Amino acid sequence: MEAFLGGLLIFCLRLTDVTLGTLRILMTVRGRKPLAALIGFVEVTIFVVAISQVVRNVGNVWNVLGYSGGFAAGTLVGMTIEEHLALGWTVVRVISTDLSKRIADALRQAGYGVTEMSGQGMRGNVEIYEIVVRRADLPKVLQMIDKIDEKAFITVEESRRVYRGWRLAK
Repeated sequence: MEAFLGGLLIFCLRLTDVTLGTLRILMTVRGRKPLAALIGFVEVTIFVVAISQVVRNVGNVWNVLGYSGGFAAGTLVGMTIEEHLALGWTVVRVISTDLSKRIADALRQAGYGVTEMSGQGMRGNVEIYEIVVRRADLPKVLQMIDKIDEKAFITVEESRRVYRGWRLAK
């Protein structure tokens, strides 16, 4: 029983430190240096405690399974938290042939800045729109576009930082 509890403790430690590692990377990419450093400090402290327990009792299969399972679970939990936080900005590019003006009007009416460009597609003229939105607003924006033109070609890209530009109505 003690061996199992040791493995469970290691699982929980790894779950926590790998989750923190995912969040630290997110903060680093978003340019939040002090927060990333603080998270990193806590993450590595937990890691050292976990790995020392595994190395000290490497013959205990529960420790090894706890370590491996905690890593896998921490990866999933970290990714899930990151999706829910939806920090930062994203660039939505929309290419539409027929309903592009309605898409731009609806997005602008909702408070989003829309940049228009004309282009030439495989079958003729197209309008290309770029919209920079908060990641948290992405589902709403995609839904608005789909309601108007379910055939519109849409790409979404992460934006590391946004400088100036149209302020969102939020």
